[in-house]
Amino acid sequence: MADRGAKRPTVSVPDDWPAHPDLTLALNGMGGFDWDLDSGLMHMDPPALEVFDLLPSEYDDRPTTLGCRVPGYEASRLDALVARALKDGSDSYGAYFRVRLRDGALRWTHAQGSIRRDPTGRPRRIIGVVRDASDEYAQAAERIAVTEERRRHTSIVERTTAALAHARTVGEVIGVLADEQGLSRLGAENIILGLVEAGRIRLVSEGKAGSFVPDLEYTRVGDEFPMSEVVRTLTPRFVHSRDEFRNHYPRLWPAIEPLHVSSGAYLPLIAQGRLIGVIGLFFERESDFRDQERNVLVALGSSIAQSLARAMLYDQEHEIAAGLQQAMLPRRIPGVAEAQIAVRYRSARMGRDIGGDWYDVIPLPNGRVAAVIGDVQGHDTQAAALMGQLRIVLRAYAAEGHAPATVVARASAFLNELDTDRFATCTYVDADLSTGAARFVRAGHLDPLVRHAEGICRRLPVAGGLPLGISSEFRLLDYPVTTVHLAPGDTLVLCTDGLVEEPGADLDAGMHHLAREVRDGPQDVQQLADRLCESADDRRGEDDMALLLLRRLGPPEHDTVGRFRQHIPPADPEALAAARHMIRAAVRAWGARERSEEIELVADELITNALLHTDGEAVVNIRMPHGVERRLRLEVEDGSSSLPRRREPGEAGVSGRGLLLVDRLADVWGVEPRGGGKCVWCEFNCT
Repeated sequence: MADRGAKRPTVSVPDDWPAHPDLTLALNGMGGFDWDLDSGLMHMDPPALEVFDLLPSEYDDRPTTLGCRVPGYEASRLDALVARALKDGSDSYGAYFRVRLRDGALRWTHAQGSIRRDPTGRPRRIIGVVRDASDEYAQAAERIAVTEERRRHTSIVERTTAALAHARTVGEVIGVLADEQGLSRLGAENIILGLVEAGRIRLVSEGKAGSFVPDLEYTRVGDEFPMSEVVRTLTPRFVHSRDEFRNHYPRLWPAIEPLHVSSGAYLPLIAQGRLIGVIGLFFERESDFRDQERNVLVALGSSIAQSLARAMLYDQEHEIAAGLQQAMLPRRIPGVAEAQIAVRYRSARMGRDIGGDWYDVIPLPNGRVAAVIGDVQGHDTQAAALMGQLRIVLRAYAAEGHAPATVVARASAFLNELDTDRFATCTYVDADLSTGAARFVRAGHLDPLVRHAEGICRRLPVAGGLPLGISSEFRLLDYPVTTVHLAPGDTLVLCTDGLVEEPGADLDAGMHHLAREVRDGPQDVQQLADRLCESADDRRGEDDMALLLLRRLGPPEHDTVGRFRQHIPPADPEALAAARHMIRAAVRAWGARERSEEIELVADELITNALLHTDGEAVVNIRMPHGVERRLRLEVEDGSSSLPRRREPGEAGVSGRGLLLVDRLADVWGVEPRGGGKCVWCEFNCT
């Protein structure tokens, strides 16, 4: 420490000193020195030598002799200080430094010198005083310690408040306070936190060990415990020692005894004038909890109370929003005999905000089932309301028996008629679980995934159209249909983007990550759904998510590449067109692309004949076996017992060409009676 500048010394030293020593210096515990800069000699009077713990016989007027008392690092600092003062034209300097006494102890000393210069400004002489500054420095050190303690306490409140600013839920508030970093920040060994509910205290956190009441989650306000006492009096309770714990709270002592704590501070958590809880801080040391520390702890409790009240409100709003969202989703999923189905929904982590994600499973005629996944734009009550309306509309259109493309197109028109600026994405699947044929319509949504029975998981490239609402606005309601064969053991994965979006990563990366998790996950769809949601909870952002898994049951088709079965009702052109599309897609997917057009044409002729010449529906069955001789078998069943006849049409004939076409394109064909009807079959060599 140094004080150097243009001011003259506070102690007056005569110019002819030491010829006339000033006795006031000795009376005030000071000694004087006179340093002749030309000769380098420095005279020191006996009081000054006493400050350095030197006898007059031990000093020879040379400053270097003081080296036996002034440690080297202190001497270097003093030399540098004096040299600067002499060089920059200062009239005086002052410095604190340490002196090593005969017994080895260090004593703080203060020196102050007045620099005398000649008319040219050259320094010639330094006259000054030295004194013992031990008491002064001790007082300064105590003041510094008090200041540092105050700063440390203030820092505890500031750092804890800053950490709590990022906590949104009660769980996150507890995490900030109770983890190792939080305990270190508070300087505590352990904490407990209880919330006041209906006249009782409910323990929500007990830190590292059981420092509350053994085996009791709830405590009555009238019980003899510190937290109960705080609730009754609305004032802090400070426990200074382990003896006080043992004597005043015998029921609590068995929980405290094994812990490494010797004192505790129980603080009421009051927010907006209402007591919401109590926090207990435990310290390893015994403490008197002086006024300054108590004030800091009370301020800390106030900060924690505000954060906790905010978090409780957030949790309540989030719970209400999630409940509203769940109320709009199906209460139960209908049982499907030939499939296992699992659905999951996770609400957004945004307090009262709710999303528009939804799922649905709709039973359809003839053993079919529709699976729906969708997402309405936005995270608010309007998005949730639109979601509920769309779900009901899709279910109604599907139950009426419309083709998948028609169901989605009508839902888009409905959303557009609501006069809203919102849009929605959706994937609609019409699956015939008896045959495995699944027709997909995708309206701006994510591609689905399928995990095959052998363990391969891949992304299904489903043709897509515009999102619901937008497609109607632009009059682009002709949604393409993609047909996929689901073999027994295959699992279909439908989800919203909340499951695959990761902060800082693109959507494709999220889809690849999801595919790996599905591939490596359990076969049971319920367990798989739980695992996917747990993984998503760890990495997803501020978005809700919906998930639907559908696994087709049945023995694996070891001898069959694929099967297709479809019922086509009469007088339904859309169903006939959809059947042709599904047949073409299925045949190509089975590796028979070269003959897919021939097979589609033959199937179209047989189906048309069945619908024209009978009063009922036509049933199409296609099967592609494994093996070297891959012969695709096409069967069309109807309810008429009349057998078809092949005849040559005339030059102007417009009928009679169907079976002729079948005969020319198929490798072999025939007719089989079946109960009250018949089956026209044909086979194609696809090797």
